Formats: sequence, structure tokens, C-alpha cells
Amino acid sequence: QVQLVESGGGLVQAGGSLRLSCSASGRNSYSMAWFRQAPGKEREFVSAISADGDRTASADSVKVRFTISRDNAKNMVYLQMNSLKPEDTAVYTCAAGILPSSISRSYRYWGQGTQVTVSS
Repeated sequence: QVQLVESGGGLVQAGGSLRLSCSASGRNSYSMAWFRQAPGKEREFVSAISADGDRTASADSVKVRFTISRDNAKNMVYLQMNSLKPEDTAVYTCAAGILPSSISRSYRYWGQGTQVTVSS
């Protein structure tokens, strides 16, 4: 069982930056990912990282602006978000699964999410 807790969300102006953090309880040998969901829209894949941190993948919409990373010694996963746009506004949730994937059903454990709001 892995418990995930996100932090770092907030209100930021367009063009600004935020760093989201996801704390995992216990030993975390899972692949991790960030998903987001805007009001009235389906959950959307953002970025994923393998258990050892060697492989990452990101959605085309964020690939040059967002960076996923992890610190296994601290059981932490991060999402550095730069050049934020109003369309990035959503609840961002981290997830843990066996393999890195862009498919949400691949992930067994989910956090509660943190709100990111980007003003124009």
C-alpha cells in the first residue's frame, strides 16, 4: 500500500512557474505519473517517470515546459512547471503504478490532488 500526498499547487500568473511535489509513504519502487483534470474535462496524462528515474515521458502539450523528476531517497516525485498557461489550470494528481504509462488505469495508487490555477 502506498499513500500519496501532493503539495505545491496554487494561483500563478501566466508565464510563471510552480513546482508540485508528491510524497509517497513507505518504500516507493513504483513508476510514478502526474495527471490533471480541468472542470468539465476528462483526466489527462501529464508526465511519467520510471521507478529508477531513468525514463520519462510527457504529453506533447507540456513536453518543453514541464519536467518530472524523483528523489527515491526522500520518496518524493516532483513536477516542475514553467511558462504556465491558463489552459494548464486543473487539479493535478500523482499516481503510482508498476510501469510508466500514459494510461490512467495502469496506476494503482492515487493522491487527492492539488489545484493549480493560472490567471491570464
